[in-house]
Amino acid sequence: MYTDKVMEHFKNPQNMGEIPDADGVGTVGNPVCGDLMTIYIKVKDNRLADVKFKTFGCGAAIATSSMTTELAKGKTLEEAMKITRADVAGSLGGLPPVKMHCSNLAADALHVAINDYLNKQGGTVEVKK
Repeated sequence: MYTDKVMEHFKNPQNMGEIPDADGVGTVGNPVCGDLMTIYIKVKDNRLADVKFKTFGCGAAIATSSMTTELAKGKTLEEAMKITRADVAGSLGGLPPVKMHCSNLAADALHVAINDYLNKQGGTVEVKK
């Protein structure tokens, strides 16, 4: 059902935790399945110096959160805003169709965190889906 990459990120999630003094925070949820994700970002010189997550949800939700932080860390804000739902799922080797909404949440939480940061700075970047 799940790829080895999904299982790896579920069993050994990367960047799990919270950034207490985060520059931006994005929280999204899906009331149908109950998944809830929060992504925290630390920005330095227009780059994501640190990205962490806290997720309440299924294995796919945890794996997609982990992969999203891996994809985003070190990227410029503009590059990170271009990370799509398909990028997250593809980087995990795919997800079962019934679990694709999990990758949607992870990418969306990242975009919300970046926009939170940018709003605090007085600007925004368009979210790419």
